[in-house]
Amino acid sequence: MGISLSPIGKEEIKNLETALLVETLFRKEVWEEIKNPSERLTWLTSLGIAAGALAREKAKLTIKQIAEELGVTEATVRSHLSGKTKAGQLVRETYEKFLKEGVAFRGFEKVVQVEEIKKALDELASSIEAVSKKIEEIKKMLG
Repeated sequence: MGISLSPIGKEEIKNLETALLVETLFRKEVWEEIKNPSERLTWLTSLGIAAGALAREKAKLTIKQIAEELGVTEATVRSHLSGKTKAGQLVRETYEKFLKEGVAFRGFEKVVQVEEIKKALDELASSIEAVSKKIEEIKKMLG
């Protein structure tokens, strides 16, 4: 998969967004954060938004266009792109690494992490399911 660091079109944007997200997820400090079940969903969401925002910025979309595509506020996009968020900082560092070294998923060499990732994803799915059940319970209580 050829990945453009200056994407043109939706497919190239999606490829860069995915590469930024995956490579950032393999950073040790991110992995430590997402091991914590109470922070996992927040971290994954923030990283996804930051990666999406940066990929679209590199495709020359406006802040307004980025916010509309990602379904977030313009302020959220600005926070990630300016590095005011940790997720925004980490994704920007990943992009800078790509500029210097090219896009190569070096993190995938660590086969041991695959089982940890599967476990984390299973826990994430369980957490989402538990939250959904709680929401339904609350809805029933409210009538």
